[in-house]
Amino acid sequence: EDPSLERHFKGHRDAITSVDFSLNKKQLASGSMDSCLMIWSMRPQMRAYRFVGHKDAVMCVQFSPSGHLVASGSRDKTVRLWVPSVKGESTVFKAHTATVRSVHFSSDGQSLVTASDDKTVKVWTVHRQKFLFSLSQHINWVRCARFSPDGRLIVSASDDKTVKLWDKTSRECIHSFCEHGGFVNHVDFHPSGTCIAAAGTDNTVKVWDVRMNRLLQHYQGNAVVNSLSFHPSGNYLVTASNDSTLKILDLLEGRLLYTLHGHQGPATCVAFSRTGDLFASGGSDEQVMVWKTNFDAADYGDVLKTQKSGTSVDGTHHTL
Repeated sequence: EDPSLERHFKGHRDAITSVDFSLNKKQLASGSMDSCLMIWSMRPQMRAYRFVGHKDAVMCVQFSPSGHLVASGSRDKTVRLWVPSVKGESTVFKAHTATVRSVHFSSDGQSLVTASDDKTVKVWTVHRQKFLFSLSQHINWVRCARFSPDGRLIVSASDDKTVKLWDKTSRECIHSFCEHGGFVNHVDFHPSGTCIAAAGTDNTVKVWDVRMNRLLQHYQGNAVVNSLSFHPSGNYLVTASNDSTLKILDLLEGRLLYTLHGHQGPATCVAFSRTGDLFASGGSDEQVMVWKTNFDAADYGDVLKTQKSGTSVDGTHHTL
């Protein structure tokens, strides 16, 4: 069955930059160029919370693994940690010297990694809200940074056209992937931790093995890819592009499964829920859309089994 649009949320007053589901799927967070963070209830007729505090565009949002906190990064150079309740209290990290493009919690919820136009990646402790260290080898804006599932590695994507892999303990860059022909907008780890996928302004999605540092798959599209998200099974990848489409790639078959049209104008962000039965997307049309995955309903029970065995991906090139 094809993925289907479940609901859409209107409330932001400018382009959506980021979306993320809480662990239990009861809430969806979105960030926008309107400087607001919104928390939407996934239950019908429940109110949305609008969190005001950032002085400029909110570039990125993410729920902590437990769902008790939401982190946001902004053009105002700060990172905020919010309690996603009625009060919407937040604490501020004076984070960077330029726009913060990306926030990401480690899977144990103890650390936060942020990426900025100041060309650095920074790591923080969540509870003591203390800055730990900077990674500074990129020579242009850093758009995205993510912890590996086991928390030992960090991957970052930059306008210097590289994706860098870092060892969190030694704080050293262990590899630079230089195959992108343009800025790299987004990067993330496969749920198994063995591969990464990166999306760029060269209209491609590339998947690399981080153990052998080799390119496994290359998907050539016809528009800038702004965002991507792995399905928890590790078998699918969803992308959001400037041609207003969302695309679902089958990583095992190495082919395009679905192209979804819903947004008017660029699709800016996309994220699967943590169980994989839903995904959310945002666009420059100010809309947040929630989609039912449908295509993989039988596999949810096997998600954990799949992750243990890991998935093998062959080295192939594909055209979207």
